[in-house]
Parts: sequence; C-alpha cells; structure tokens
Amino acid sequence: MKKPTWVVEKEKARRQAAAETLWLFGLHAVRDALENPAREKLTLIVTKNAADRLGEAIATSGLTPEIVDPRKFSAPLDPGSVHQGAALEVRALDWGTVQDQLSDAGPGGIALCLDRVTDPHNVGAILRSAEVFGASAVIATARHAAPETGALAKTASGALERQPYLRVRNLAASMEELRDMGYLLIGLDGEAETALETAVAQASGRPLALVLGAEGPGLRDKTRETCDILAHIPFARDFGSLNVSNAAAVALYAAGRR
Repeated sequence: MKKPTWVVEKEKARRQAAAETLWLFGLHAVRDALENPAREKLTLIVTKNAADRLGEAIATSGLTPEIVDPRKFSAPLDPGSVHQGAALEVRALDWGTVQDQLSDAGPGGIALCLDRVTDPHNVGAILRSAEVFGASAVIATARHAAPETGALAKTASGALERQPYLRVRNLAASMEELRDMGYLLIGLDGEAETALETAVAQASGRPLALVLGAEGPGLRDKTRETCDILAHIPFARDFGSLNVSNAAAVALYAAGRR
C-alpha cells in the first residue's frame, strides 16, 4: 500500500533533521559538550594549545581530535567566530517532550516559554539564566525561534548541554498542555496593569510558566490570549526598557522567590 504524501514528507523531514549537524566553538561550549554523554559528537578540531586545555574532556569523550595550525583553522565557522582554537561538530540534543520534562516539576516548578525570540545570543543568555535560577525547561517554537547554533552555545556558556531547550510546533498548544499540568501562565507585557510580583504571588502552591515575546513585537495575540495573567516588570523611571534576556532573568528571580 502506497504511503500518503504527507506521511512520506514527514518521514523525509525527520530523516533530514537527524542528519543535520552543527558546529560548537569556544573552550567552554566545546568542553561541556565533550563531557555530555547525551550529546552525539562527530568531529573535533583543535589547536595544540586548546587540546592541552581540553585534555581531560577529550579523553572522556573518546574522540581523536584533529590538531591544526591556529593560522589555518579548518572548521567551517562563520568569519569572526571567537573559537579559541576549538570546534566540535555535533548533532542537536533531543530533550523529549514537554510532558517528559515538566509533568513532575512540583509546586515550585518554573518553565520559560519564548514566543518567536530569534536572536541566538538572547536565547543563549536566557538558557544560562534558566539554569542558574532552576527552571525545568525553556520552550520555543520549532520555526521562527533561535535554533541550536555555535553562537547560542557560546553565549549559554555550557548551559545548552544541561538546560532543556524544547522546540514545539505550536506554542499556544504547549501552553495549554502546561495549564493542564497545573501551571499558571504569566505573560510579560509592558502595558499590563498587574506587577510581576503580584502575578507571581498568585502561583503559590503551583508551578508557573513565564511567557516572553520578542523585543519589539512582544507576545503574539494568540500567545497573549492563552496566558492566565499578563504582568509588567516595574521600572524606577518612566523611560527605558529591558532586553528580553534581562527581562527573563528578572522574571526568573521573582519566580524563585515565591
């Protein structure tokens, strides 16, 4: 029996995704990936100096590195990438589903939902803050969001290897799934009347999800409508704004002080 076209296309897309690789670079990002048993590691290119600094991690990984002249660094990186003499080809991590990562977070659980945040440096910084403040996962859309890249990994400073970064087809649907698990959904919106501290207090005894939109457009209408509460971060003055990664850090800190 011939498979339907949509099934064939879905299987093709899955095979293509499995075949895709990315290059991580920089000593911190490469070291943490080498030491992560869940990360599929393919090719390691290092200078002699970087190999010496990564010696223990290289031994743990079981990879045989390619030692190159620092003046002829052969890894296919974007010009200007600060690689520090180390680049590692890997496959993307598979963190499983929203249910896998967040269903048993408990009343103190925290999740972050990112609505079309596309800058890899912002997402890397958010992953780093999420790890520091104990978030269970960061959720973003599969499209129109920052994918795993070397730049994201370097900004995350190792957090990409430890902080679940889930990519979903439909953010609003995943938010509904979180609500069904007992999460209170708090969307950050500069025009909201409720202060963040007040909104967070309403999540006493239950997990919460902080929802942040891209700088400029903010939350999309559907995302905003799916939130239980919209809240703003109070400012001391009437001007200025926060970068989305800074807003995430402030919101995570507030959530952790419940």
